[in-house]
Formats: sequence, structure tokens, C-alpha cells
Amino acid sequence: MRFQVVPAAYVLLRRVADGAEQVLLQLRSGTGYMDDHWAAAAAGHVEAGESVFEAAAREAAEELGIAIDPADLVPLCAMHRTVEPHGPVDERVDFFLECRRWTGTPRRVEAGKTADLRWFALDALPAPVVPHELQVIGALADGAVPPIVTHGF
Repeated sequence: MRFQVVPAAYVLLRRVADGAEQVLLQLRSGTGYMDDHWAAAAAGHVEAGESVFEAAAREAAEELGIAIDPADLVPLCAMHRTVEPHGPVDERVDFFLECRRWTGTPRRVEAGKTADLRWFALDALPAPVVPHELQVIGALADGAVPPIVTHGF
């Protein structure tokens, strides 16, 4: 069966505070997908004619009100996943990128889609976290993110 792969970019903003590696997460709300779960602070679909780096920078501006130079985005991994309950016809490729440098102060720009925005130590994540994102953030906390991962197969 033929299908289209849906590409998305995930931005994991990182910093060191109080001696701990931290990641910025948003609490999803009002989206209809994984509401009441913590997720990457900025993420979204790659639009036609847009590179994954451009998409990541755009999503950070739209969702967090910050400017990211695409050159400051560091690829972590690509994830090939299927989304339940649709099965293997609905397949996605997610590009996870980390960023440690940006301009502006991250804030909730889309208040209707996010209930909270907070920094968390990698070894003290909140619950629940969107499962496929937790897979990558957990690997990041363990210090070994494989370049390509799968989820849901």
C-alpha cells in the first residue's frame, strides 16, 4: 500500500542550570493530540519547500517567540514511527534537533495549545511525556541517542 510520510521537526531547547542539564517542555492543551502530556517546547510539520532546519526555526518563533539561527540547530536523530490507531498507513518521520543558543526569552505564544512551559532536568522529567518524544529525551538523558530510531512498529 502506498502512503505519504509526514515529516516533522522537534526542537529540544537545552541549557545547564544549577549544575543540571535541562530541557524546555510544554504541557499540551486544547490540541486534540496528547493533551495533558509534556512535549518538546517547539515542534511541527515541515511545510512544502522548507528544510527541516527552517521548519524548526519557524516553529520556535511561532510557539516560543524566539529566534533561532538554523546553523545553531544540532541534529540528534531521525525517528520513523507509525501512529496508533491508524497502523502502518499513517507513517511519520520526525527530526529531533537540539539548540543551546537563541535570541529572546522562550514564552507561551500559543496559549490555546499549551497550558505550561517549564525547564526540567533531564534526570527529573515530568509525567506523562508524549511517548515517542520520551524515547528520544530518555536516550539523551542516558547520553546515547542513536542516529535513527523507530517507534510503534
